[in-house]
Amino acid sequence: MKTATNYPSSTNKLTVRALRVKQDGKIPVFSLFMTAGDLLRIAEISRIKRNKEGELLGYQRKQVSTHVDEITQYVDSTEVVFPNAIILAFGSQVKFKKGRGPQIGDAGCDTGSLEIPCDPNEPKVAWVVDGQQRTLALSKAKNKSLLVPVTAFVSDDFEVHRTQFLLVNKVRPLPKGLINELLPAINVALPPSLSKNRIPSYLCDLLNKDPDSPFYKIITRHTTDQRENRSAVIADNSLIEVIRNSLNQVHGCFYPYRNLASGEIEVETIFHLLKTYWKEVKKAFPEAWGLKPHKSRLMHGAGIKAMGNLMDRILGVLSPKDPELEVKIRESILKIKPVCHWTEQTWESLGGIRTKDIQNTHSSINLLTNLLVRAYAGIEEE
Repeated sequence: MKTATNYPSSTNKLTVRALRVKQDGKIPVFSLFMTAGDLLRIAEISRIKRNKEGELLGYQRKQVSTHVDEITQYVDSTEVVFPNAIILAFGSQVKFKKGRGPQIGDAGCDTGSLEIPCDPNEPKVAWVVDGQQRTLALSKAKNKSLLVPVTAFVSDDFEVHRTQFLLVNKVRPLPKGLINELLPAINVALPPSLSKNRIPSYLCDLLNKDPDSPFYKIITRHTTDQRENRSAVIADNSLIEVIRNSLNQVHGCFYPYRNLASGEIEVETIFHLLKTYWKEVKKAFPEAWGLKPHKSRLMHGAGIKAMGNLMDRILGVLSPKDPELEVKIRESILKIKPVCHWTEQTWESLGGIRTKDIQNTHSSINLLTNLLVRAYAGIEEE
Protein backbone atom coordinates (compact mmCIF):
# COMPACT_ATOMS: atom_id res chain seq x y z
CA MET A 1 0.00 0.00 0.00
CA LYS A 2 1.15 3.59 -0.70
CA THR A 3 0.33 6.61 1.36
CA ALA A 4 -0.88 9.84 -0.19
CA THR A 5 2.62 11.21 0.31
CA ASN A 6 4.08 8.83 -2.33
CA TYR A 7 6.42 7.22 0.21
CA PRO A 8 6.19 3.51 0.88
CA SER A 9 4.54 2.63 4.15
CA SER A 10 5.64 -0.29 6.33
CA THR A 11 4.23 -1.96 9.40
CA ASN A 12 6.76 -0.37 11.74
CA LYS A 13 7.51 2.97 10.11
CA LEU A 14 5.56 5.73 8.39
CA THR A 15 7.38 8.19 6.11
CA VAL A 16 5.67 11.41 5.07
CA ARG A 17 6.69 14.57 3.28
CA ALA A 18 7.04 17.47 5.71
CA LEU A 19 8.03 21.10 5.96
CA ARG A 20 10.28 21.86 8.93
CA VAL A 21 10.06 25.37 10.33
CA LYS A 22 12.66 26.83 12.66
CA GLN A 23 11.05 29.23 15.10
CA ASP A 24 12.65 31.16 17.96
CA GLY A 25 12.90 28.22 20.33
CA LYS A 26 14.75 24.92 20.17
CA ILE A 27 11.59 22.88 19.54
CA PRO A 28 11.20 22.03 15.81
CA VAL A 29 7.79 22.53 14.20
CA PHE A 30 6.49 20.60 11.18
CA SER A 31 3.66 20.98 8.69
CA LEU A 32 2.47 17.86 6.87
CA PHE A 33 -0.47 15.86 5.54
CA MET A 34 -1.31 12.25 6.27
CA THR A 35 -4.29 9.98 5.79
CA ALA A 36 -6.80 9.56 8.59
CA GLY A 37 -5.77 5.92 8.81
CA ASP A 38 -2.10 6.80 9.27
CA LEU A 39 -2.94 9.45 11.87
CA LEU A 40 -4.69 6.83 13.97
CA ARG A 41 -1.69 4.49 13.68
CA ILE A 42 0.73 6.96 15.26
CA ALA A 43 -1.27 9.19 17.63
CA GLU A 44 -3.14 8.73 20.87
CA ILE A 45 -5.23 10.96 23.11
CA SER A 46 -3.90 11.55 26.62
CA ARG A 47 -6.91 12.26 28.85
CA ILE A 48 -6.48 14.09 32.11
CA LYS A 49 -6.65 11.84 35.17
CA ARG A 50 -4.79 11.03 38.36
CA ASN A 51 -3.10 7.80 39.34
CA LYS A 52 -3.44 6.09 42.73
CA GLU A 53 -0.70 8.33 44.15
CA GLY A 54 -2.61 11.44 43.07
CA GLU A 55 -0.10 12.33 40.35
CA LEU A 56 -1.60 14.29 37.45
CA LEU A 57 -1.55 12.45 34.12
CA GLY A 58 -2.57 13.65 30.65
CA TYR A 59 -4.37 16.88 29.78
CA GLN A 60 -7.23 16.31 27.34
CA ARG A 61 -10.84 16.99 28.28
CA LYS A 62 -13.65 14.44 28.05
CA GLN A 63 -15.11 13.31 24.75
CA VAL A 64 -18.16 15.20 23.45
CA SER A 65 -20.06 12.39 21.74
CA THR A 66 -22.55 14.55 19.83
CA HIS A 67 -19.75 16.67 18.39
CA VAL A 68 -17.77 13.57 17.40
CA ASP A 69 -20.79 12.02 15.69
CA GLU A 70 -21.47 15.18 13.67
CA ILE A 71 -17.87 15.30 12.41
CA THR A 72 -17.97 11.57 11.58
CA GLN A 73 -21.07 12.04 9.42
CA TYR A 74 -19.42 14.94 7.63
CA VAL A 75 -16.17 13.03 6.96
CA ASP A 76 -18.17 10.17 5.41
CA SER A 77 -20.19 12.54 3.22
CA THR A 78 -19.28 13.71 -0.31
CA GLU A 79 -17.09 16.73 -1.18
CA VAL A 80 -15.36 16.81 2.20
CA VAL A 81 -13.16 19.82 3.04
CA PHE A 82 -11.03 19.33 6.16
CA PRO A 83 -8.74 22.39 6.43
CA ASN A 84 -8.27 22.60 10.22
CA ALA A 85 -4.96 21.08 11.24
CA ILE A 86 -4.64 18.51 13.99
CA ILE A 87 -1.85 19.55 16.37
CA LEU A 88 0.41 16.69 17.43
CA ALA A 89 3.30 16.41 19.86
CA PHE A 90 5.90 13.94 18.59
CA GLY A 91 8.36 12.10 20.76
CA SER A 92 12.06 12.36 19.94
CA GLN A 93 11.90 8.97 18.16
CA VAL A 94 10.76 10.69 14.93
CA LYS A 95 13.53 11.61 12.50
CA PHE A 96 13.57 14.36 9.86
CA LYS A 97 15.61 13.91 6.70
CA LYS A 98 16.26 17.04 4.72
CA GLY A 99 15.38 16.66 1.05
CA ARG A 100 17.87 16.96 -1.75
CA GLY A 101 17.74 19.68 -4.35
CA PRO A 102 16.35 23.23 -4.14
CA GLN A 103 14.77 24.29 -0.86
CA ILE A 104 12.07 26.84 -0.12
CA GLY A 105 13.33 30.40 -0.25
CA ASP A 106 12.76 31.16 3.44
CA ALA A 107 15.91 30.51 5.47
CA GLY A 108 13.84 29.16 8.36
CA CYS A 109 12.18 26.40 6.36
CA ASP A 110 13.38 23.02 5.08
CA THR A 111 11.52 20.45 3.02
CA GLY A 112 12.14 16.77 3.50
CA SER A 113 10.65 13.64 4.97
CA LEU A 114 9.63 12.69 8.49
CA GLU A 115 10.12 9.10 9.61
CA ILE A 116 7.61 8.14 12.29
CA PRO A 117 7.82 4.81 14.16
CA CYS A 118 4.48 3.01 14.27
CA ASP A 119 5.17 -0.48 15.58
CA PRO A 120 1.77 -1.85 16.74
CA ASN A 121 3.55 -3.63 19.61
CA GLU A 122 5.11 -0.42 20.95
CA PRO A 123 3.57 2.74 22.54
CA LYS A 124 2.54 5.38 20.02
CA VAL A 125 5.00 8.22 19.48
CA ALA A 126 2.52 11.08 19.01
CA TRP A 127 -0.08 12.73 21.23
CA VAL A 128 -3.03 14.84 20.12
CA VAL A 129 -2.59 18.32 21.58
CA ASP A 130 -5.49 19.90 19.72
CA GLY A 131 -8.19 18.21 17.66
CA GLN A 132 -9.12 15.25 19.82
CA GLN A 133 -12.81 15.39 18.80
CA ARG A 134 -11.80 15.45 15.13
CA THR A 135 -9.35 12.58 15.70
CA LEU A 136 -12.03 10.52 17.44
CA ALA A 137 -14.39 11.25 14.56
CA LEU A 138 -11.78 10.10 12.04
CA SER A 139 -11.36 6.86 14.03
CA LYS A 140 -15.09 6.18 13.66
CA ALA A 141 -15.39 7.28 10.04
CA LYS A 142 -15.32 4.85 7.13
CA ASN A 143 -13.27 7.25 5.01
CA LYS A 144 -9.77 6.40 6.25
CA SER A 145 -8.08 7.69 3.07
CA LEU A 146 -8.97 11.33 3.71
CA LEU A 147 -5.84 13.51 3.77
CA VAL A 148 -5.66 15.39 7.09
CA PRO A 149 -3.53 18.51 7.69
CA VAL A 150 -1.21 18.18 10.68
CA THR A 151 0.94 20.69 12.53
CA ALA A 152 3.42 19.02 14.86
CA PHE A 153 6.26 19.77 17.23
CA VAL A 154 8.84 17.47 18.79
CA SER A 155 9.19 17.28 22.56
CA ASP A 156 9.35 14.49 25.14
CA ASP A 157 8.45 16.96 27.88
CA PHE A 158 4.82 16.50 28.91
CA GLU A 159 4.87 19.96 30.47
CA VAL A 160 5.42 21.42 26.99
CA HIS A 161 2.43 19.44 25.71
CA ARG A 162 0.21 20.76 28.50
CA THR A 163 1.38 24.32 27.97
CA GLN A 164 0.59 24.21 24.27
CA PHE A 165 -2.77 22.59 25.01
CA LEU A 166 -3.72 25.48 27.31
CA LEU A 167 -2.43 28.17 24.96
CA VAL A 168 -4.13 26.71 21.88
CA ASN A 169 -7.44 26.40 23.70
CA LYS A 170 -7.28 29.87 25.27
CA VAL A 171 -9.54 31.26 22.53
CA ARG A 172 -11.86 28.25 22.73
CA PRO A 173 -12.75 28.10 26.41
CA LEU A 174 -11.90 24.91 28.28
CA PRO A 175 -13.75 23.91 31.44
CA LYS A 176 -12.38 26.04 34.30
CA GLY A 177 -11.81 22.95 36.40
CA LEU A 178 -9.63 21.37 33.71
CA ILE A 179 -7.53 24.54 33.35
CA ASN A 180 -7.13 24.96 37.10
CA GLU A 181 -6.02 21.37 37.62
CA LEU A 182 -3.44 21.58 34.83
CA LEU A 183 -1.90 24.91 35.89
CA PRO A 184 0.18 23.64 38.87
CA ALA A 185 1.88 21.15 36.54
CA ILE A 186 3.17 23.92 34.26
CA ASN A 187 6.25 25.97 35.12
CA VAL A 188 6.74 28.11 32.02
CA ALA A 189 5.56 31.66 31.30
CA LEU A 190 1.84 31.91 30.64
CA PRO A 191 -0.49 34.79 29.74
CA PRO A 192 -1.67 36.78 32.82
CA SER A 193 -5.20 35.45 32.41
CA LEU A 194 -3.86 31.93 33.04
CA SER A 195 -0.92 32.57 35.37
CA LYS A 196 -3.08 34.39 37.96
CA ASN A 197 -4.65 31.06 38.94
CA ARG A 198 -1.46 28.97 39.01
CA ILE A 199 -0.48 29.50 42.68
CA PRO A 200 -4.12 29.48 43.93
CA SER A 201 -4.71 26.20 42.10
CA TYR A 202 -1.47 24.77 43.50
CA LEU A 203 -2.55 25.70 47.04
CA CYS A 204 -5.98 24.20 46.40
CA ASP A 205 -4.24 21.00 45.34
CA LEU A 206 -2.15 20.96 48.53
CA LEU A 207 -5.23 21.53 50.70
CA ASN A 208 -6.95 18.60 49.02
CA LYS A 209 -3.97 16.23 49.41
CA ASP A 210 -2.67 17.08 52.90
CA PRO A 211 -4.18 14.73 55.54
CA ASP A 212 -3.73 17.53 58.07
CA SER A 213 -5.86 19.90 56.00
CA PRO A 214 -9.54 20.51 56.82
CA PHE A 215 -10.16 20.21 53.06
CA TYR A 216 -8.53 16.78 52.79
CA LYS A 217 -10.26 14.90 49.94
CA ILE A 218 -13.40 17.07 50.02
CA ILE A 219 -12.53 19.37 47.09
CA THR A 220 -14.05 18.48 43.73
CA ARG A 221 -11.53 18.75 40.90
CA HIS A 222 -11.93 18.03 37.19
CA THR A 223 -10.52 14.51 37.61
CA THR A 224 -12.60 13.69 40.68
CA ASP A 225 -14.72 10.57 40.24
CA GLN A 226 -17.80 11.23 42.37
CA ARG A 227 -18.61 7.53 42.41
CA GLU A 228 -15.28 6.76 44.10
CA ASN A 229 -14.98 9.87 46.26
CA ARG A 230 -18.40 10.90 47.50
CA SER A 231 -16.84 13.03 50.22
CA ALA A 232 -15.72 15.61 47.62
CA VAL A 233 -18.25 18.42 48.04
CA ILE A 234 -16.49 21.78 47.56
CA ALA A 235 -16.00 23.11 44.03
CA ASP A 236 -12.35 23.96 43.47
CA ASN A 237 -13.31 27.09 41.50
CA SER A 238 -14.78 28.74 44.61
CA LEU A 239 -11.74 28.07 46.79
CA ILE A 240 -9.32 29.10 44.04
CA GLU A 241 -11.19 32.38 43.63
CA VAL A 242 -10.95 33.04 47.37
CA ILE A 243 -7.19 32.44 47.40
CA ARG A 244 -6.64 34.45 44.21
CA ASN A 245 -8.51 37.47 45.55
CA SER A 246 -6.71 37.34 48.90
CA LEU A 247 -3.39 37.14 47.07
CA ASN A 248 -3.90 39.75 44.35
CA GLN A 249 -6.12 42.42 45.90
CA VAL A 250 -4.44 45.13 47.95
CA HIS A 251 -6.72 44.53 50.93
CA GLY A 252 -6.32 40.75 50.68
CA CYS A 253 -4.77 38.99 53.67
CA PHE A 254 -2.15 37.23 51.50
CA TYR A 255 -1.10 40.33 49.55
CA PRO A 256 1.83 41.09 51.95
CA TYR A 257 3.30 37.65 51.20
CA ARG A 258 3.66 38.47 47.51
CA ASN A 259 6.77 40.40 46.41
CA LEU A 260 5.86 42.28 43.23
CA ALA A 261 9.47 43.38 42.65
CA SER A 262 10.97 39.89 42.67
CA GLY A 263 7.86 37.93 41.70
CA GLU A 264 8.31 35.65 44.72
CA ILE A 265 5.36 34.39 46.76
CA GLU A 266 5.62 32.94 50.26
CA VAL A 267 3.61 29.82 49.44
CA GLU A 268 4.43 27.96 52.66
CA THR A 269 3.28 30.88 54.82
CA ILE A 270 0.03 31.22 52.88
CA PHE A 271 -0.58 27.48 53.10
CA HIS A 272 -0.02 27.58 56.87
CA LEU A 273 -2.49 30.46 57.25
CA LEU A 274 -5.10 28.76 55.06
CA LYS A 275 -4.95 25.53 57.04
CA THR A 276 -5.06 27.33 60.38
CA TYR A 277 -8.00 29.56 59.49
CA TRP A 278 -10.18 26.89 57.90
CA LYS A 279 -9.41 24.39 60.67
CA GLU A 280 -11.01 26.82 63.10
CA VAL A 281 -13.97 27.25 60.74
CA LYS A 282 -14.42 23.48 60.69
CA LYS A 283 -14.19 23.32 64.52
CA ALA A 284 -16.74 26.10 64.94
CA PHE A 285 -19.27 24.51 62.55
CA PRO A 286 -18.72 20.72 62.69
CA GLU A 287 -22.36 20.00 61.86
CA ALA A 288 -22.07 21.97 58.60
CA TRP A 289 -18.64 20.77 57.47
CA GLY A 290 -18.33 18.13 54.76
CA LEU A 291 -22.00 18.09 53.76
CA LYS A 292 -23.26 18.52 50.22
CA PRO A 293 -23.80 22.20 49.30
CA HIS A 294 -27.58 21.82 49.20
CA LYS A 295 -27.48 20.66 52.83
CA SER A 296 -24.90 23.17 54.06
CA ARG A 297 -24.40 26.66 52.70
CA LEU A 298 -20.94 26.65 54.32
CA MET A 299 -19.83 24.16 51.64
CA HIS A 300 -21.61 26.16 48.94
CA GLY A 301 -19.78 28.65 46.73
CA ALA A 302 -21.57 31.50 48.50
CA GLY A 303 -20.47 30.30 51.94
CA ILE A 304 -16.86 29.61 50.92
CA LYS A 305 -16.50 33.04 49.31
CA ALA A 306 -18.20 34.91 52.17
CA MET A 307 -15.97 33.14 54.71
CA GLY A 308 -13.05 33.97 52.42
CA ASN A 309 -13.94 37.65 52.62
CA LEU A 310 -14.07 37.38 56.40
CA MET A 311 -10.68 35.64 56.30
CA ASP A 312 -9.19 38.81 54.80
CA ARG A 313 -10.46 40.79 57.79
CA ILE A 314 -9.27 38.32 60.42
CA LEU A 315 -5.89 37.27 59.02
CA GLY A 316 -5.16 40.77 57.78
CA VAL A 317 -4.37 41.90 61.34
CA LEU A 318 -2.62 38.74 62.54
CA SER A 319 0.95 37.52 62.14
CA PRO A 320 1.63 33.95 60.97
CA LYS A 321 4.38 33.81 63.62
CA ASP A 322 2.04 34.71 66.46
CA PRO A 323 2.15 31.84 69.03
CA GLU A 324 -1.52 32.51 69.77
CA LEU A 325 -2.59 32.55 66.12
CA GLU A 326 -5.02 29.63 66.46
CA VAL A 327 -6.60 31.06 69.61
CA LYS A 328 -7.10 34.49 68.05
CA ILE A 329 -8.65 33.04 64.90
CA ARG A 330 -10.92 30.83 67.02
CA GLU A 331 -12.10 33.80 69.07
CA SER A 332 -12.83 35.73 65.87
CA ILE A 333 -14.80 32.87 64.29
CA LEU A 334 -16.86 32.36 67.44
CA LYS A 335 -18.10 35.96 67.15
CA ILE A 336 -20.02 35.09 63.98
CA LYS A 337 -21.42 31.75 65.15
CA PRO A 338 -24.70 33.16 66.58
CA VAL A 339 -25.70 34.68 63.22
CA CYS A 340 -24.87 31.60 61.09
CA HIS A 341 -27.55 29.13 60.00
CA TRP A 342 -25.62 27.04 57.48
CA THR A 343 -27.81 23.91 57.70
CA GLU A 344 -31.18 25.44 58.61
CA GLN A 345 -34.08 26.16 56.29
CA THR A 346 -34.02 29.91 56.87
CA TRP A 347 -31.60 32.61 57.99
CA GLU A 348 -33.29 34.52 60.80
CA SER A 349 -30.30 36.88 60.99
CA LEU A 350 -31.01 37.84 57.36
CA GLY A 351 -34.68 38.58 57.89
CA GLY A 352 -35.89 35.02 57.41
CA ILE A 353 -34.51 34.57 53.90
CA ARG A 354 -34.68 30.96 52.71
CA THR A 355 -31.30 29.22 52.73
CA LYS A 356 -31.87 27.82 49.25
CA ASP A 357 -32.21 31.39 47.98
CA ILE A 358 -28.60 32.11 48.97
CA GLN A 359 -26.84 31.44 45.68
CA ASN A 360 -23.34 31.80 44.26
CA THR A 361 -24.08 35.32 43.02
CA HIS A 362 -22.55 38.70 43.86
CA SER A 363 -25.71 39.83 45.63
CA SER A 364 -25.95 36.73 47.86
CA ILE A 365 -22.21 36.71 48.60
CA ASN A 366 -22.24 40.41 49.48
CA LEU A 367 -25.30 39.95 51.69
CA LEU A 368 -23.69 37.06 53.56
CA THR A 369 -20.30 38.79 53.78
CA ASN A 370 -21.88 41.92 55.24
CA LEU A 371 -23.63 39.86 57.92
CA LEU A 372 -20.41 38.04 58.89
CA VAL A 373 -18.24 41.17 58.92
CA ARG A 374 -20.74 43.09 61.05
CA ALA A 375 -20.93 40.21 63.54
CA TYR A 376 -17.13 40.02 63.64
CA ALA A 377 -16.96 43.78 64.27
CA GLY A 378 -19.46 43.43 67.14
CA ILE A 379 -22.22 45.41 65.45
CA GLU A 380 -25.51 44.02 66.70
CA GLU A 381 -28.43 43.60 64.34
CA GLU A 382 -31.56 45.54 65.24
